[in-house]
Amino acid sequence: MAEPIPYALKDAPTLIEAAYPAQKISFEAQTERKAVGAQTLTGLGSYWKGRKPLILVRSIILGCLLPQTEDTEKDLEIFEMLMGFDIESLAKRALIQNEIKPADIAARVNLPNPWDYFSHNVKETDENFNEIDTLKFPINSDGLGLKLRWRRDIKETEKIEVFRMFLETIDGYEAKAKLCKRPEEVEQDWLYQHIWPQVNDHLKRFGIKARSIQEIIEQLGLLRYGRRPKIGDTFSGGGSIPFEAARLGCDAIASDLNPVACTLTWGAFNIVGGGTDAFQELSKEQERISLIMEERISKLGLESDAHGNKAKAYLYCLETKCPETGWMVPLSPSWVISTKRNVAAVLTPNYQEKRFNIEVKSGLTNHQIEYAKKGTVQDGCMVYELDGKVYRTPIKTIRGEHKDNEGNTKNNLRHWNKTDVAPLKEDVFQERLYAIQWFDKDSLDESRPSSFFASVTQADLDREKIAFDYVQRNIEHWQSSGLMPDMEIEMGIETEGPIRTNGWCYWHHLMMPRAIIEAVWLKEIAGNSRWLPFWLFRFVDNNTKSCRWKVSQSGGDGGALSTYDDQALNTFFNWANRSFNVTPWRIKPARISLNTGSSKIICKSAPEVSETADCFITDPPYADAVHYHEITELFISWLRTNLPAEFDSWTWDSRRALAIKGSGDDFRKGMIAAYKAMADHMPFNGMQCVMFTHQDTGVWSDMIGIFWAAGLQVVGAWYIATETTREQKKGAYVQGTVILMLRKRPAGENQGFKQRLLPAVRAEVKRQIETMMHLNDEVKDKLGEPVFNDSDLQMAGYAAALKVLTSYTHIGGEDVTSFALRPRTKGEVTVVDEIVQQAAEAANSLLVPEGLSADTWQKINGIQRFYLRMMDIETTGAAKLDNYQNFAKAFRVADYSRVMGNMAANKAQLKQVREFAPRDLSDSTEIGVTWLGHLIIGLQQILNEKEPQTVISQLQADLPDFMEVRPILIDMLSFIEKKVPEQATRDAAEVLGARLKNMRALGE
Repeated sequence: MAEPIPYALKDAPTLIEAAYPAQKISFEAQTERKAVGAQTLTGLGSYWKGRKPLILVRSIILGCLLPQTEDTEKDLEIFEMLMGFDIESLAKRALIQNEIKPADIAARVNLPNPWDYFSHNVKETDENFNEIDTLKFPINSDGLGLKLRWRRDIKETEKIEVFRMFLETIDGYEAKAKLCKRPEEVEQDWLYQHIWPQVNDHLKRFGIKARSIQEIIEQLGLLRYGRRPKIGDTFSGGGSIPFEAARLGCDAIASDLNPVACTLTWGAFNIVGGGTDAFQELSKEQERISLIMEERISKLGLESDAHGNKAKAYLYCLETKCPETGWMVPLSPSWVISTKRNVAAVLTPNYQEKRFNIEVKSGLTNHQIEYAKKGTVQDGCMVYELDGKVYRTPIKTIRGEHKDNEGNTKNNLRHWNKTDVAPLKEDVFQERLYAIQWFDKDSLDESRPSSFFASVTQADLDREKIAFDYVQRNIEHWQSSGLMPDMEIEMGIETEGPIRTNGWCYWHHLMMPRAIIEAVWLKEIAGNSRWLPFWLFRFVDNNTKSCRWKVSQSGGDGGALSTYDDQALNTFFNWANRSFNVTPWRIKPARISLNTGSSKIICKSAPEVSETADCFITDPPYADAVHYHEITELFISWLRTNLPAEFDSWTWDSRRALAIKGSGDDFRKGMIAAYKAMADHMPFNGMQCVMFTHQDTGVWSDMIGIFWAAGLQVVGAWYIATETTREQKKGAYVQGTVILMLRKRPAGENQGFKQRLLPAVRAEVKRQIETMMHLNDEVKDKLGEPVFNDSDLQMAGYAAALKVLTSYTHIGGEDVTSFALRPRTKGEVTVVDEIVQQAAEAANSLLVPEGLSADTWQKINGIQRFYLRMMDIETTGAAKLDNYQNFAKAFRVADYSRVMGNMAANKAQLKQVREFAPRDLSDSTEIGVTWLGHLIIGLQQILNEKEPQTVISQLQADLPDFMEVRPILIDMLSFIEKKVPEQATRDAAEVLGARLKNMRALGE
């Protein structure tokens, strides 16, 4: 067999430019996201939320290296094998998951000789033995009273074959994959063992002969670039892109302006990807530190009581003086501590001290728990009851908020100084320990010790005083020697909160004395260990006054969340810290690998890139609400001095001024500089992949300008559903990521004019979507499911516009770089905006729902298209909230929520015909004035037993062009009859449609 010839595929198009199984990647990416702590890199530090799923990164790298052949269907089949998506790999993944039981298999699989695989509980002496042994599968084993087990002598290969047969009885990739481990959770050599004969046979013309993912990556790199491929990421963040590149066997180059991001990337390479020897060294060091810390904590008496109980969590709150009564009032939005045990903090007046005693009580009634939920902070006010009277004072009043001479909001809070570790007596807000969760001394040796909540005693307060005094005695020495931060909080979008709401002006003000002591000791004991940043960052993230106490709603006790649990630096009226041994400071990756590719990390901004890469894969900070350049200053403050050697060459400053952030002209200029630098540092046959969250046509217009000025041309786009947001956000939704593939724009001038561009864009949209739909039909015929969903096809419309537009150097006589850099005025609609919108509309006009005529689709407006399109998608069971969002934007629907029955992330659905209220269908609503709106009213009337002829007469009266639109009404009714889930509505649509078809005269 021929060997791979260097550069043989130098100019060959890549697979990802033509085809990409976006639906399957989306499912696997979301599954990885939902794995939470089982994700590979989150064990290094979950505070960096923006990591892209590793399975997504893997798919992009493979897609950029694999060539297109004349058989796109086979190309996709090979790609899916390399991703672990084929049926044999699914069977192996299912075997490891072990969720499919023999009884499940017996109920679905036609096994000709089932007892070759299973044994049962019927004995040979039983009269039913012979009858059971002749049973033909499928059977209901439970109904027959049979308990099936795998035979002990069955071979692994036989078991995998049975799993494969079982999975083949299940429709849809998602349903199959839900029963399986994720590909990276399975031993890789074994998972891919079966694919190499087919992979090598398909690619033998190129000299490919591989037995591992790393081998095929190296050989494909040789074919394209003459060597092992180099993958670069200049916005490395949490490190998922360079880590996965190195794990696949590429040479990875990572850079980021933020030293915390670089540290996390270093950890990805050297801890998670460093192999078992490195991790064993780390584990031993963690045990050593833990023992010394326990000894020091015990000696100072910080975390144990006189009975031998050990602290698990400390709950604190702010306390302030009421301006009306002079009483000190503890502040908390809720006093509930645990719903599992009905525990809450109960306030009782202490008239002698003019403050409230706080008693922690268990076993409260539901009524008492509901009362405790109200708390003393309600709607921005301090609210409490004393002697039957309710007092209410705005928190703004307590802070003394006012406007200065320049109109800026100020308050009367004292700004803490560099040596403060607690409020002074005269400060507006005091800090109070109000509850402790203890591990019971009698269960400390158990793997899961029992715990209880208790009121604060004088002994507890004495221990708090010990911690305070210890810090006060040592703070100047600690700060001067670099063991403790002396760094001021710089005002910013995220960082103004602590200053404005509490007067905290230095980063150590966000930590209680006990936590400061333990962080300092951690630094002392670890010394210059290369693992120190990871321990320290995790400890600090879990021990600030921004760690809120979360009451479990699922039956647990609840617990303290981390500082950056929601990607922001929040300040709270009450917070919770954990004891040292409960704080997740240790590094415990979900898995360890040994990266075979080389790795390099550079702490520079993206425009400063100096390393060449064959492929740059980036997840830029576009429209990113996470201000990492601000919030990571908490970690920088703790580590910027006395650095381990591995990190001391980096600039330990957030360098806010250099960070690409926000939006608008400065953002575009920064992005152009970054992507031009990357384009200048990649070969002409190199590629770039840009990931960003899809929002609206304005986003696409900005990206076009950026790529124009950077000298890049879009060659493909795919839509991936990657992340689920928190339910606590209003209208919880699924976020999608657009994957844009780019190459260098060919040299030379290329003039474009609007009147020529629009037809070119429409033609490219049509060609792109028809090609994808044709491939869909071919694959669906063989595998029972399409490759692309509606979102992919919609993205293809945008991609087609980008392909056409980014190939030009001049638009309307203006140089595209000048156009891209020109400031935009608010509300301005440029020629690019118009063309992108035209592309979206051209794509949508081609996406006719199955069962509706193209003529009807062309004649109906946006809200009608939206409702019918989503009705069609709902019949497949694949509708998710991001589909509704994307299509609402694509069809220019003003307010799609008006036609939604449910907007929860995983339960999104349209209103059914019966669910529309009269106000939803009035002439003032978007859908009420449409033909579909009138049909919904008509169907409701028939469901309410009104005569069909009366309904038709009403339609004639309401629709002046009734006879012209009658075919459209009939077509929509036929569509509704096929798609709606309720039989009664189907029947109503059938009746009304039949009457409309049978009309014989205009006046009928």
